[in-house]
Amino acid sequence: MGFLDEIKRRRTFGIVSHPDAGKTTLTEKLLLFGGAIRVAGAVKSNKIKKGATSDFMEIERQRGISVATSVMGFEYRDYKVNILDTPGHQDFQEDTFRTLTAVDSVIIVIDAAKGVEAQTEKLMNVCRMRKTPVIVFINKMDRPTQDSFELLDEIENQLQIKTRPLSWPINNGPDFKGVYNIYNKSLRLFEANVQEINPGIDFEDVNSPELEQYIGDDADVLREELELVEGVYPEFDHQEYLKGNLAPVFFGSALYSFGVQELLDAFVEIAPSPRPSMTEEREVKPEENEFSGFIFKIHANIDPNHRSRIAFVKICSGKFERNKPYKHIRSGKAIRISSPTAFMASQREIVDEAYPGDIIGVPDSGNLVIGDSITSGEDIHFKGLPSFSPEMFRYIENADPMKSKQLAKGVDQLMDEGVAQLFTNQFNGRKIIGTVGQLQFEVIEYRLLHEYGAKCRFENLPMHKACWIECNNPKTLSEFKKRKHQKMAVDKRGRDVFMADSSFILQMAQDEFKDIKFHFTSEF
Repeated sequence: MGFLDEIKRRRTFGIVSHPDAGKTTLTEKLLLFGGAIRVAGAVKSNKIKKGATSDFMEIERQRGISVATSVMGFEYRDYKVNILDTPGHQDFQEDTFRTLTAVDSVIIVIDAAKGVEAQTEKLMNVCRMRKTPVIVFINKMDRPTQDSFELLDEIENQLQIKTRPLSWPINNGPDFKGVYNIYNKSLRLFEANVQEINPGIDFEDVNSPELEQYIGDDADVLREELELVEGVYPEFDHQEYLKGNLAPVFFGSALYSFGVQELLDAFVEIAPSPRPSMTEEREVKPEENEFSGFIFKIHANIDPNHRSRIAFVKICSGKFERNKPYKHIRSGKAIRISSPTAFMASQREIVDEAYPGDIIGVPDSGNLVIGDSITSGEDIHFKGLPSFSPEMFRYIENADPMKSKQLAKGVDQLMDEGVAQLFTNQFNGRKIIGTVGQLQFEVIEYRLLHEYGAKCRFENLPMHKACWIECNNPKTLSEFKKRKHQKMAVDKRGRDVFMADSSFILQMAQDEFKDIKFHFTSEF
């Protein structure tokens, strides 16, 4: 198969949602349909000890939530599908935002009973900013739900995007009978069986009396609703979808593998192949001959037995080849990747080559950081991987003096993952962890203990904001740092950070020092 054909058959997408909408369960069922796994385990089921395939960290299995982005690939109908399952919990939204820079399209999962939730709106805003094509999967139709038309109205109003149903549910909750696939004119009847996949029934003419044989008195209701769908919603416009202006909508129940095949079949046909990526210097097109890619995630201890650390690289252009020398732009050094890996959650296999759209894992000893660019030689810097100003701060202290090296190594590696941010107070030298939410502190404490054998304790630090500061006037910068010396810190890359106690203190500093720029993301 030629280079351009390999690019065209790639489908790299992220699955995003509010916590508990069924995102990780949907990921599993997509893998099941793709033949990548044979058995699916309910994510929170205590009866099935095998946890969700994509939740491979121990704490994720215990809490029943995803706290790290998982990368999985499989072949389906001559397409190479790459799924990035993101954390749903808002405390880990930064990891999700970074992941959205590495995908070409997105599937948003919505709980049919709860509708659009706050976290879903935030994620949609990121997709809108990047003009990322979006498909909506309305999940949990086997439970009592909101009215389908009201759900679509809510999606259009709150997510600010036009919708077009490509499948339609027949009832919901205990009366749920199945879905009619508008996209390929077939009927799929619902059976509450987790493992088996039932084939659809070709059914082009819903006005046929034969429909009553399958769904009885609900046939007339389905006909009326489908007529309303065709009258209210515009025809599916593929170009509008690709521009990010129109969201195709599918209904189903991921827990029962229902409606998932309709979603997957349509997805591989309509979703975009790898799209161009922006760098500070120029736009990079996937079909260019020269290799380029960027690191959007780092995961320490993906295999706790070997203390391995993996950098996830999204390939943007050219063909990647194992053992070929590439340039690490930030250091200017040549690197040779001898063991690049492809992922099936925690399962890995070495690959000899990869194409635009693929995600490969690069073993790393601490030389790579999130946002790094790797190329065949051209000096380009990929954009859009910021760290945001944290909202919660704690001093981190060693709770076991015999394990100070383990603690230092653990903190160093976990911060490289982007789990949280590390600052060092320039006044007293104390280490400060900054996070978006409380759950991140629990994850850090748990992982330090179970992956590095290091005990830590946190001490509360009332703080409003961490601001990266920049100034072209050395005298003004020196004066500011002198005046604010007790509140000055440096981040992991040695950049100056002002730790403001309150919004009032921050405003006063901004008013007094007009020459200083205060940044609330690390990308400046």
